Order: sequence, then structure tokens, then C-alpha cells
Amino acid sequence: MKLIIKLILFISIFYLSKVQAEDVFTSSVSPDISADKIAVLRAATDYIESQHKRSGQMMQRGLHQKLVKRTYWQAKAGSEFIMETDFNTMVSVAENYNKSGDKFSSPPKIDIKILDIEQRIASVKLIADDWVDYMHLIKNTQGQWKIINVLWQYHDITKHTSKR
Repeated sequence: MKLIIKLILFISIFYLSKVQAEDVFTSSVSPDISADKIAVLRAATDYIESQHKRSGQMMQRGLHQKLVKRTYWQAKAGSEFIMETDFNTMVSVAENYNKSGDKFSSPPKIDIKILDIEQRIASVKLIADDWVDYMHLIKNTQGQWKIINVLWQYHDITKHTSKR
């Protein structure tokens, strides 16, 4: 009889713990595809795919007019500085960088991770063929998510040097 009671108690505890674990597991990994997540993902996707497809319009759609993109760079003489790129330059990059069609692998590597969304700000990590970008986005008053800051580097950091 004691054995049966212990067995019932064990099964009850096991079942309750399993249900609670499943509830926690399900709620923590179930996809929460909110409109904001979709819009943040779209802005980051526009940013990288505009370079693949040579589309300035697509780049413009994902960027804030006040965008600043930064990386460290080493001058040929050896001094290091912070190189900045703005909205207009990035639109030009989208239109011209991949003119020959050989700047990206086929298919190109695109790994976008939304690190955080908090009301009207978001943080994203993009891993592409040759580089990694950390992006900050803002949601404007029209409800559009736009990239306002990018910090990036090549996977091969020896590329961060001027050739001239």
C-alpha cells in the first residue's frame, strides 16, 4: 500500500512539474510575431538586400535620414580613426557596391538577430558574408522602423586598413 501511495505521489509530482515545465517552455519559445518584429526585420533586411540587388530605394526605406554608420579604420601611415558613413553614402553604396555582382556569395549570407525591442527602440545584429553590423533602430511617429546607428567590422579585421 505504501508503495502504491509513493508511486501515485511520484507520478503526480512528475506530471505537475512536467506541465509547468511545458508551460514555461512553450511560452518562452513560442513565436511572437508582432508587427514591430516584422517591421524591424524588414528594415534590417532592406539594408542588406539593397546591396545585393543594387537598390537605393530599398536602402532608403530601411534607413533614418540621420543615419550614422561607424567602424574603426587604420590609415596607411598607421594611425587609427573612426570612419563614418551617412544616409546618402549608404544609398550610393546600395546602388554601386555590387555593380559587378560578385561582392556576395550565392546565396548571400544573411543572419539577422533581433537582440531587443523596447517600445520605440530596437537593437539588431546582422552577420553578412564579409562583415557584422550592430544596428540601432527607432520607430518614427508614422510607426516605421528605421536604422539610425550602425557599428560594423569585417570578419577579417586586417581589412580595416587604407590601401592608399
